Amino acid sequence: MPSARLNSRRSIMPVIETKDVVFGYEAKPLFDHLNMSIESGQFVGLVGPNGSGKTTFLNLLTRVLKPLSGQIRIDGADIHSLSARELARKVAVVPQESIIIFPFTVREVVLMGRAPHLRSVLEKDEDFAIVDAAMEMIGIAHLGDRPITQLSGGERQSVIIARALAQMPAILLLDEPTAFLDIKHQVDIYDILTRLNRERKMTIVAVSHDLNLASHYCERILVFKQGRLKFDGRPESAITPEIVREVYEADVVVRADERTGRPYVLPIHPDGYTRRGSGS
Repeated sequence: MPSARLNSRRSIMPVIETKDVVFGYEAKPLFDHLNMSIESGQFVGLVGPNGSGKTTFLNLLTRVLKPLSGQIRIDGADIHSLSARELARKVAVVPQESIIIFPFTVREVVLMGRAPHLRSVLEKDEDFAIVDAAMEMIGIAHLGDRPITQLSGGERQSVIIARALAQMPAILLLDEPTAFLDIKHQVDIYDILTRLNRERKMTIVAVSHDLNLASHYCERILVFKQGRLKFDGRPESAITPEIVREVYEADVVVRADERTGRPYVLPIHPDGYTRRGSGS
């Protein structure tokens, strides 16, 4: 079995930690004594088949769901000891799709991210400055007065990330943030996340169905299958033909990118060649 089993790094206090977490739906047990941790400043990708527990894991971290037993700690504190406002100051969430049907301007949507910090119903100059800085960093300042309902999918997702950034969290959780986007906007979003990780030292945890995007951008990959954390490690050790076969029940070729050394995955055609063309 590959050596990418559970990561044992404990050099500093983790910002996310689960201890013996048990969770399941009525007809489907899922997590059984899940133990894992994520250190400050890491860019982590969560991958695995449909129904493997990736989104459920994010929902547990944000108290959308409550474990049957066990403990989840954010920045050293049990999440159930934190108020909603305290948790929102530490963790921001970017969902797979944000449905906003009213024509709020981009600036108004980003300003919503300041809600956990407001002490009154009125925003202060500091809040507007933080909003402007978030839009500038994400590259959407020129869209500030546009109704969000008039934006493309990629632009809307950038707005939602800017809203999360305006919360000034230490941790950013994303559930398939590029699921409905073309390749240009996928790259744009992950480039933004990389900048937040490197420049703001933000801890980022992103669910992805795209193994190649996760491999290219994330420094650490957690591979889930049926509620179990099957593999944990750098992309080079966590994304291999053997692991993909075990977890996804799919035969693939894994090659190393010539520029980065990171692995990328090519499916194998039933006739024995990769779908990219003839060959191994």
